[in-house]
Formats: sequence, structure tokens, C-alpha cells
Amino acid sequence: MKRAFATGCAAAAMAAVMTVTAAGCAQETRSAGHGGDGGSPGPSAGGARPEPLTWQQELRVSDALQRLTGRCMKRHGFAYGEDRTLSLRESMPVRYVQDDVAWARTYGYGGRIDAGLEQRRLHNPTAAYRQGLSPARRAAFDTALDGDGGDVQVLTARLPGGSREVRKRLGGCTAEAEKALYGDPGAWFRASKAAGGLNALYADDLLHDRQLTAAVAAWSRCMKKAGLSYADPQAARDAIRANTALLGPSGSGKAFAAERTTAVADATCARATSLRAVATARETHYVDRLPKRYGKALDTFRRLQRQAYDRAVHIVPQRA
Repeated sequence: MKRAFATGCAAAAMAAVMTVTAAGCAQETRSAGHGGDGGSPGPSAGGARPEPLTWQQELRVSDALQRLTGRCMKRHGFAYGEDRTLSLRESMPVRYVQDDVAWARTYGYGGRIDAGLEQRRLHNPTAAYRQGLSPARRAAFDTALDGDGGDVQVLTARLPGGSREVRKRLGGCTAEAEKALYGDPGAWFRASKAAGGLNALYADDLLHDRQLTAAVAAWSRCMKKAGLSYADPQAARDAIRANTALLGPSGSGKAFAAERTTAVADATCARATSLRAVATARETHYVDRLPKRYGKALDTFRRLQRQAYDRAVHIVPQRA
């Protein structure tokens, strides 16, 4: 699982990265809905909505997918390395509300971690291994990983709030790994895409929610007292990213010092203003008001996530 460092400058993007509860910020995960709005709002008929996975649990599912894919590729005679470069602590995603002061004091916003991951992406060992194979073996590698012809299944999902449909080709070891964790890859794809698009249905309401805007304003006043003038957490991170790019490699030490200072103040003010609690409560409020079929989609997503996690714990250990 990639670390989730929230990006975006527009108001809509800020609302989209506000997610601190509902569908999370990881992988290709979210749930289905077809046609226009209908039914009554609120949690599923069973009562309480299933709890989402924590980011630690999401990471373990991602690691299990890698492990299962690697085992399958080995059976086909190929190497397929797992990427567990980061420790559990380093893997923490930085979302709209980041209130872990100790983490910020050590890693800032995770800029150096992300830079290291980008270097690994550019010099990916599995990609280098594949490139070193003969043309025939390379084709066999691709077929083993993603399938070919009749082995490939085309999955489709309709995104919430419209008629847009997305597709995904799935086969080979990738399909085998997903099937082992989720049972039905098609159901998982539909659930993941639907749940992932739900925040677009309430993003504008959340963005202009009085309680949330008041909490963000309080956060901004707190930051100003610390000598930092930012309208919201995303503005602070955008400014840090721009400063790091401006200073370049030669000024990386100075850039990281500024990043860490700002991140610590950000986390401290988030705690002081209870920004996470307010954001979580207000997002839950809007999620629970969605039409009933969307609530069912979210419940399906979380149920399949939980099933995958329960299986993942028997496949791969949690990162240290």
C-alpha cells in the first residue's frame, strides 16, 4: 500500500481528501450503486455499520496480496519481490487531519519517505528483473502475472452519482491473489469503486459544513499563534511541497527542517482544536444521510475488506 499524502489545491479536492473514516485512502477499494438516488438514508438494515479497517490493517491486506502474488509467480518459475521497505511506523498515511505530533516530529509530513519510495519506484527490482528476461520469458512473465486470452476476466463497475462505468482486466496470479483474499474479485471491484466514489456525493456539503469550517478556522488561528499563516491543513502541505521543490537537493536539510516545524504545529493544532473528532463526526453525518443503496454498498465494501484482513493475518505478519 502506498502512503497516502493528500494532494490537491481546489476546494473540491480538499473535500475529497477530508476522508478520515468512511472508505479510507488506500488501494482500489469502494462500493456499487446503479441508477438514480432511491430508498431511505442511513445504515444497512442490520443496524450498526461495519467498522472500516485501520490503515495498519489495510497495509497488511496489501502485503498479503504481494505475498500471494509472489507465491503464484514462483510456481510459474519467476521471481516476484515484495516491497516491505517501510516499517509500520513509516507507512502511516498522511491524511487531511494529521494529529500524531510524535510522528510529525520525526518524519514531518513524510516528504523524505515519499522521495525514497519514488526512487524505489524508478529502480523497481521486479521491473529490472523482468526487463532482464529474454523476450519469450518476458511474455511468459506477463502472462503469469496478468493472464492472457481466456484466462482474463473483464470486471465492470458503475460509479456513484452518474452513469460512468469503469473496467479492469484481471487474470493470472493477480486474479488468484485477489480471489484468495476477497473470494469474488468482481464483487470486490464493484464494491471498491462504489465506496471510493461516495465522498463525491457529499463533498460539497462537507466542505461548507458549519461545524467543520469552524474547526478548521480554529486550527488556522492556532497555527497563526505558532507563527504560521495557513487557511487549512492542505494549504500548509502545499506550501511545504512548493518550498521543498524550490530549495532543491542542495537545500534538502533546510527544507526538511521547515517541513518538520510546520507538520508539528499542524498536528499540535489539530489536537488542540479536536479537528479529527469534528471531521469524523461530520463526515459520518453525511455518509449516514446517503440513499440506502449507497449505505449497502459501503457495508459490502467494509465486509469484504474485513474478510480479506481476516485471511491476511494467516498469510503475512504485520510489519515491524
